[in-house]
Amino acid sequence: MRVMVLVKATEDSEAGVPPTVELFEAMSKFNDELAKAGVMLAGEGLKPSSQGKRVAFDGPGRSVIDGPFAETRELVAGFWLWEVRDMAEAVEWVKRCPNPMFGPSEIEIRPVYEASDFGELIEKGMADQMERLRRQTGGN
Repeated sequence: MRVMVLVKATEDSEAGVPPTVELFEAMSKFNDELAKAGVMLAGEGLKPSSQGKRVAFDGPGRSVIDGPFAETRELVAGFWLWEVRDMAEAVEWVKRCPNPMFGPSEIEIRPVYEASDFGELIEKGMADQMERLRRQTGGN
């Protein structure tokens, strides 16, 4: 099962406060453990939302909204894409993670949809195409 692991933003991450050397080294060590275990498929930190944009959809209309965005606790500061046996394994890995922020923080774990989750909504040919695309883009 693949899961997206989302590191929630804090006031410090939104202000662009860089990690300490110690935190950077601890997270690098943790990422090495994930990679060696074959769990980590991808992972990156994200710049503050002040450097981002959102595109809002309303029917055929599109509007661009410049950051920063309100509600820091709802923003994402980084992510991993993991391949794990089940949600319990993902939780165990997150419990081993160094605190990614200077103070209280949260990490959210969400299962990624697989073609099989859509059952008959996706015809067999479409499921094969999704799988090929995933492999081509490095999604394993």
